[in-house]
Amino acid sequence: MPQYGAHAFVWVGDWNTTTGNHAIAAAAKAGFDFIEIPLLRPHEFDVAAHKQALKDAGIGVVASTVLPRSAHIPNEPAKAREFLINCLDKLEAVGGTYLCGCIGYAHGYMTGAPPRPEERQKVVDVLSEVALNAKKRGMKLGFECCNRYETYMYNTLADGQDAVKAIRANGAENIELHADTYQMNPEEESFYKAIVGAAETLGYIHMSESHRGLVGTGTVHWDEVFRALVDIGYKGPLVLESFAAINADLIAATCLWRPPNQPSEVLASEGLRFLKEGAAKAGLH
Repeated sequence: MPQYGAHAFVWVGDWNTTTGNHAIAAAAKAGFDFIEIPLLRPHEFDVAAHKQALKDAGIGVVASTVLPRSAHIPNEPAKAREFLINCLDKLEAVGGTYLCGCIGYAHGYMTGAPPRPEERQKVVDVLSEVALNAKKRGMKLGFECCNRYETYMYNTLADGQDAVKAIRANGAENIELHADTYQMNPEEESFYKAIVGAAETLGYIHMSESHRGLVGTGTVHWDEVFRALVDIGYKGPLVLESFAAINADLIAATCLWRPPNQPSEVLASEGLRFLKEGAAKAGLH
């Protein structure tokens, strides 16, 4: 059976001590195996409170993050390295071992031009250092690509796989590709072909609808997604990512000006049911 996770944005739009603990409890109540916490402001993360909440809830934890504009790797590699190491520190302290998301570039930052080879090389250099740091702790990284409206750096799974392979070539085999069906929707020619093409590195996937709301009610070709995961022998988790509320840190990059038309309870319960039924029908795992 797959492990099922859920991003905290299914329940809350902002993560702090109170809202974070609410999301942890809600994820457990809904039946998820783990929660994905947004480490967008690691310096404010309440390790002690969240560690206790996770213990009380009896679920696991992973974290995702996005680099701030002030830490875009091609412009500020040292700041990006410091930010990501801080994320690893906080995640390790709360008991997690997996950090994913937009770890290679500032989310929403654009230059008006395609990525230059030297820009991507800086990403490889910095993430190789961060991944080796994570390796010493027994932790792993997931590298996510975003659509052309959210970044110019890495848009397709093929782009991301190239970066992951280059980082692994530096001895950091503890990094893998993090796919997202929402991000794939405007970029890939085929959900099936993109996932199959990324089989060598894919280890984590956000199951997210085209409108960020209830999965199964948009334009993502879910049959293709599940069939591809089965055909590559995917062993990673299925992670529900729906946005019940708007996050102030990401609003400009995600262009989410209005919340989805379903409440958190529906996004979570119906979303988990959809993922389990889809996985079972396809014969996943």
